[in-house]
Amino acid sequence: MNTPRVLYQMARADFLERVRRYSFLLTLAGALYLAWAVGTEKVELIVGNGYRGIYNSAWTGTLMTVCCTTWLSLIGFYIVKNSIHRDSETRVGRILAATPMSKPVYTVAKALSNFAVLGCMILILMLAALVMQLVRAEGQAISLWQLWAPFLLIALPSVALTASLAVLFETLPVLRSGAGNVLYFFLWVALLALGASDRWEDPAGLRMLSASTRAALSKIDSSNLSSFHFSLTIGGMHATHTFLWNGIEWNARLLLARLLWMVAALGLTLVASVFFTRFDPAKEWFKRGKNGVADPPAAVAEKLTPISFPAQTVSASHLTPLARGADRWRLPQLVASELRLMLKGQPWWWYTVAAGLLIAELASPLDAARTGVLVAAWIWPVLIWSQMGCREVRYATGPLLFSSERALTRQLPALWTAGVAVAALTGGGVGLRLWLTSDWRSLAAWISAVLFIPSLALVLGIWSGSRIPFEALYTVWWYIGPAHHLPGIDFMGTTAASSRPEFYALAAGVLLAMSYWKRRLRMGYA
Repeated sequence: MNTPRVLYQMARADFLERVRRYSFLLTLAGALYLAWAVGTEKVELIVGNGYRGIYNSAWTGTLMTVCCTTWLSLIGFYIVKNSIHRDSETRVGRILAATPMSKPVYTVAKALSNFAVLGCMILILMLAALVMQLVRAEGQAISLWQLWAPFLLIALPSVALTASLAVLFETLPVLRSGAGNVLYFFLWVALLALGASDRWEDPAGLRMLSASTRAALSKIDSSNLSSFHFSLTIGGMHATHTFLWNGIEWNARLLLARLLWMVAALGLTLVASVFFTRFDPAKEWFKRGKNGVADPPAAVAEKLTPISFPAQTVSASHLTPLARGADRWRLPQLVASELRLMLKGQPWWWYTVAAGLLIAELASPLDAARTGVLVAAWIWPVLIWSQMGCREVRYATGPLLFSSERALTRQLPALWTAGVAVAALTGGGVGLRLWLTSDWRSLAAWISAVLFIPSLALVLGIWSGSRIPFEALYTVWWYIGPAHHLPGIDFMGTTAASSRPEFYALAAGVLLAMSYWKRRLRMGYA
């Protein structure tokens, strides 16, 4: 087998399939919007006490690279984490498993495909950086090496690691599910936190950039050494001073550090091949016995009882008329059914943690319950809410479900009500205490969150047909807004200063209307 040719053809075919999707176009649009935000100074890199670099080639390339690595290492993971799953769903994996191709070749090909997709985004931002330098240059001639070196030496190793992690997560039993989508966000935060350490080189290269800019800034303002910070601001404060920075002085040690992240990416891909099951039905689908070992195909075949159908004479049949009152809308029964579907398969410890959080809401001080316990309680059911609106696509039950009478006006409200019930039950301790203390403003914020969270899950599930958009967006939003009590995006209203109940109550109504409209179109209504 010609391994290099197989790798190329596998990666190429997967890459071409991805770039023809709407999600790829949306990601390109996001990259262009990011470039526009940088060019209009809505996004700034501030170092020291309000300093930014002069817009020369080095600073422009570095600013775009920092945005690129932080954005693509997070959003890019959710974009490319579906290649192995897609082969399994389309049964293409069964065909590939019948070929002489080895497991390492397959996982490396998938990682290369992921890397190519994310590399396209980097290429777009490299060209955008060139345009920005032509428009915003502040003295000095354009140097393509200083402009593009950060992309090549910092951004590419960073997205290579992201591409390999996506393959690894897809091969591990727990991480391939929605839990992996949530856990990756915290892994991403931990990897970025490496940039604040003086002993480790982080994948995004923030530590080396911080050290280089600090050395340059200390030559003109030594007061920045004691309280030096290196931060990317979005729509916040703006720099008040500028300084000259000519980029990182690349040496063998720095180049080796970036090369090691590429080697780590390859290593993770090879580790993924160990856990890759090669689409073996005995390992993927059949139930395991008491000893934890899957039944062999021969044993499974012995358990199957052949079914014989006796010959029958075809005769005319008559449908039974629908009894009067049978079309009555039974909302409580429908909501209970949706709740059972949402909670089906949850282990006992899931309910134990949910109950523990509810008790903590009732027992802890009210301020601590709102700012801490409630935040944890409403991240716990994220995998429950992410099923909303896309479960029919995942299990191919849409034609059966939507062929029932008045499915649009019955099933959709029941599904949304079930999601609201999950939010109200998991956060009910805080809501009850706010009502008992007559804190009506805070109670309104709690109610708006109860309505907003399932509305967001429903609209993303219906419009995308996948769980990933909600799991990714909600986790990031939850971390930035409620977990840090940031005004404007704290949809839980954890503090009085960050609470905006009117806005999120209105947003919940708009999202619900968008869900109804999209579902109506998919069901074929004019």
